[in-house]
Amino acid sequence: MALYKLQINGKTVQTEADPDTPLLWVLRDNLGLVGTKYGCGIAMCGACTVHVNGEATRSCVLPVSSVSSAKITTIEGLSKNGDHPVQQAWDEVDVPQCGYCQAGQIMTAAALLKRNPKPSTEEIDATMSGNICRCGTYHRIREAVKVASAKTK
Repeated sequence: MALYKLQINGKTVQTEADPDTPLLWVLRDNLGLVGTKYGCGIAMCGACTVHVNGEATRSCVLPVSSVSSAKITTIEGLSKNGDHPVQQAWDEVDVPQCGYCQAGQIMTAAALLKRNPKPSTEEIDATMSGNICRCGTYHRIREAVKVASAKTK
């Protein structure tokens, strides 16, 4: 076990964990940030996506020992009131069905729009294709990213 001082959602937190513990489990089990979901455990589905230094990152395979100096943002820290343009677009377009993948989808879309505020349909599809939605709401996800893009500066 080791003591880690992490920058999560703009706050410094301390927690103990084995160095190889995936960030996902530190977030959920140690810190109670359960918005980030476990999906596949092999970084293929996107349910566990968080931002590490602004980049969409799969937390299920990322050892906590590798992020001690990073700025981490979870779905809980994306916006104070759920008013991030992507979150607003998700509501406006009525994206979720079961909702399980939504935190990862939203975090992936937010990272895309941060680096490319006006992506093409092809760029949206290429970026979002790495996130699995078992309900098949891909057309609504694409539309919500376009709506959020129109809201970003």
